[in-house]
Amino acid sequence: MQFRKKVDNKLTVAVRVALSVGTFVVAAPVLAQDATGPIPGEAKKLEAVTVTGSRIPRVDVETAQPVIMIDRKQLENQGFTSVADVLQNLTEVGSPPISRANALSSGENVGGYYVDLRNIGPNRTLVLVNGKRLGANTTGLQDLNQIPMSAIERIEVLKDGGSSIYGSDAIAGVVNVITRSNYTGAEANAYVGEYDQGDGKKQIYDFTLGTANDRGSLMMSAQYVKEDPVWAKDREFSEYPSGPNHPQPTAGWSAVSQYGALVNAPCGPLNASTKKYPNCVPTPGSDTRNFANYRPQTTDQYANSNQQMMLQTGSQRTSLFVAGKYNLDENIAFKTDFLYNKRKTEQQIAGYPYQSSSFGTPLDAGSYFNPLGKTANFTRRGWEMPRTTDSELETYRWTAGFEGYFDLGGHTFNWDVGAMTNRNNMLKIGHGDFNLVNAGSALGPSFLGSDGKVHCGTNGKAIAGCVPWNPLLAYGQAGAGSLSDPALQKFLFPEYHDTGRTTTVDYTANIAGTWFSLPGGDLGIAAGVEHREEEGRFVPDAFNQAGLSSGLAATTTSGKYRVNEAYLELDAPLLRDMTMARELSVNVATRYSDYNNFGSTTNSKFGLKWKPIDDLLVRGSWAQGFRAPTISDLYGGVGGSFESYIDPCDATRGSAKGNPAVAARCGSGFGGQPTVAANFHQLGQALVPCTTYPCQSNYQFTNGSNPNLTPETATTRTLGMIYSPHYIEGFDVSLDWYRIDIKNLISADTVQNILDDCYSGGIASRCTSFQRDPSTGAITNMYYGLTNKGWEKTAGYDFGVNYRFSLESIGQFVARWNTTYVDYLNIKADDNPSTKVQPFVGVANSAGVTFRTRSNVTLDWSKGIFGATWTVRYYSGMTEKCSFTTECNEPNHVDPFNGASPMRHVGSTTFNDVQFRWTLPWKGIISVGANNVFDKQGPIMYTKPASSFVYYGGFDIGRFYYLKYSQRF
Repeated sequence: MQFRKKVDNKLTVAVRVALSVGTFVVAAPVLAQDATGPIPGEAKKLEAVTVTGSRIPRVDVETAQPVIMIDRKQLENQGFTSVADVLQNLTEVGSPPISRANALSSGENVGGYYVDLRNIGPNRTLVLVNGKRLGANTTGLQDLNQIPMSAIERIEVLKDGGSSIYGSDAIAGVVNVITRSNYTGAEANAYVGEYDQGDGKKQIYDFTLGTANDRGSLMMSAQYVKEDPVWAKDREFSEYPSGPNHPQPTAGWSAVSQYGALVNAPCGPLNASTKKYPNCVPTPGSDTRNFANYRPQTTDQYANSNQQMMLQTGSQRTSLFVAGKYNLDENIAFKTDFLYNKRKTEQQIAGYPYQSSSFGTPLDAGSYFNPLGKTANFTRRGWEMPRTTDSELETYRWTAGFEGYFDLGGHTFNWDVGAMTNRNNMLKIGHGDFNLVNAGSALGPSFLGSDGKVHCGTNGKAIAGCVPWNPLLAYGQAGAGSLSDPALQKFLFPEYHDTGRTTTVDYTANIAGTWFSLPGGDLGIAAGVEHREEEGRFVPDAFNQAGLSSGLAATTTSGKYRVNEAYLELDAPLLRDMTMARELSVNVATRYSDYNNFGSTTNSKFGLKWKPIDDLLVRGSWAQGFRAPTISDLYGGVGGSFESYIDPCDATRGSAKGNPAVAARCGSGFGGQPTVAANFHQLGQALVPCTTYPCQSNYQFTNGSNPNLTPETATTRTLGMIYSPHYIEGFDVSLDWYRIDIKNLISADTVQNILDDCYSGGIASRCTSFQRDPSTGAITNMYYGLTNKGWEKTAGYDFGVNYRFSLESIGQFVARWNTTYVDYLNIKADDNPSTKVQPFVGVANSAGVTFRTRSNVTLDWSKGIFGATWTVRYYSGMTEKCSFTTECNEPNHVDPFNGASPMRHVGSTTFNDVQFRWTLPWKGIISVGANNVFDKQGPIMYTKPASSFVYYGGFDIGRFYYLKYSQRF
């Protein structure tokens, strides 16, 4: 067993020294210097602004809706360097939808970084740039890392439904990235960092230039980011599929390995129950053509696929953002901005586990390499050629429009008209999957020619261009037909190209201002119209579409739709400066949306803002929301995957153990399925009994879209308060309750849900989606598509404390404490009244974790030229289903969905981050820091939440040191 490797390198040593010196340098001024300069966050001149969630400009940024604001100073004073990383560390955000630890992920979304507010799905969080939509792919997901951090002024996060203002997708909330404007000057930044183990190096370089005067402004920001991959073999928790200290060290290893094996060959005793012989492998270094050299395969000849996998994918991004404004006169201005981003992401997983019986490509009886003299099935992993995927996404986004104001009846109105176009071009290059046509030829008849070389075909009838393959030759063993032969690799492993393009065109017109006076002030009003067109196409490689490669089957996704919308918003200040009503106002909004593919929908919102006293703000809202089906939902092609699941009929790990009702359904042929034996053991790859769960299928299952889908509908409620006591300057505390109810879910059925519904839920109709082999009991085929069914509900609380204060001779401090507590997150799989509700809070599964509690505490200190920030990130404990009895520390757990189900619970995890800063006389700033400074490692999680490894994909994978230099001109 190997443990995490500690490598002292120049960067790590340098940052360690700087951190040590920083601790001393920072401590000295705390005791010796006087406080100077303003306290961060001190009040400035008030001006009307538009806050995310409303279109009405206002002086008071506190609205009836809860909004998080992350300003540029906060972005700079932490070690996270992308929009996605910053948002992922908010307590309100759920598991990363596709983390960099999802090495086995495939498809159009891989390589992007998305945000999932409230853990109800990234496609239910809308992302805006300067109030306009960020372009999405055909699945509706919006890649946050298209936006260069160097161009950002602040990020606003609306933690409330926003469909009445912004339309589809704004169910959980809205992320609005606001770019810098009216910037004058220039600045350059350089950032380098890496993990304590000497890997995962990150480099970021950016340059920003801007100028502004009375006639207008122009700003340009360019950024380059390069993040090296981290290998699973270089971390203790990911070095082996089952993690460290597992009761069965080779659990999770694949029987399809780099040792070629004959299937059902008589090298050992016949199994009395299966009536089959064992898999047979030649002894190391022996002549594979002589069957006398073959022995039954043992577990030490299985494959540890983690040895070839990336724990964290590598990526590169090149970004350019340009924004300009020109005042045509004092009332009208022209505004435009342009975003270019090119993202490259590299993935690597272990060589393909080739099983000849899956593709009808056995080793021909006439093959020179066949030791049996008759057609023989085999297994052999392509260890010499790991599977790689290079994903490239190129984004062009351009907005242009006019804005201005006019006075009417003593009131001022702001207006704007504009257009936005966004185009994403995608290219995915895959390598390492077998060309099945060529594999069939390479495994066909072959002979030893007079030239001493083996050729395809028969003597006198050689097949030109074909290279023969000996799949029984182990990795590292030389010989004819070796998979290490470059000519054979070229013949068997071509490059595969998937292409895609999505286009968004959006036209908008808005007007906002005040209309007439009410007892509490002027009535605010905003109205607007919008026309949006979405078009997308994703085309898998022709070989994959035709089923001619070992890659996942897929067909073309192609479609488009358009929508016309109109909205109206009113903000009515009813009372002001009265007893128990220092302020009382209501906000109402409604939006009508007309889609050409499914029809129209109207969504409204009501908000209340009440200040009974100057120190206390009470706010609440009720909002309708919706999510329209995406291009992929409606017009997506059929895809394939080798899914991991727990068969409920497994007598040792499934629900049948300890649940008589499930056992009875499995044994009675429930739902028209074959009868499953009482001692059934789920079969994994190479049809070998599973040793860890969820266990990956030996068979490829298929999934697809549904052109008859209708929108999801939602209701969001919030109620909260902010208390800012006048007797404690700079202090405020907030508490907000939220509840989100979603109906008519657009659900991607899962293998596990179908099986659980069939056997645990007793829903016979769900049993028709799959087929079992009557002799082995293995599930050989399953189709799981998209449907509108069931509901999802979640509720919880957000608690926040902010305190800005100054201590004489010590400096200025900003303290922030934010906590999110999830009361419940429940999903009902379908509309059948007998189907039980499935709870997800605190439960880890392959999709991720809904933590009961997440909490962050940040303390920022500044004094003269020095500054420091310390952040603590807390995650509550997790619970998961057990793979082995010895793991179950909650053996008597009763699940309301599956009944008696032993569980495994792990405790909470806390990470600490630190940064020290020095401001230099020539306007330079040096920052050194470490994320996860105490090198905390989270618990092993066998369900692999949001990951391809037994470790949560949202946790830190080591101590990360960084050094940053900023220069302003």
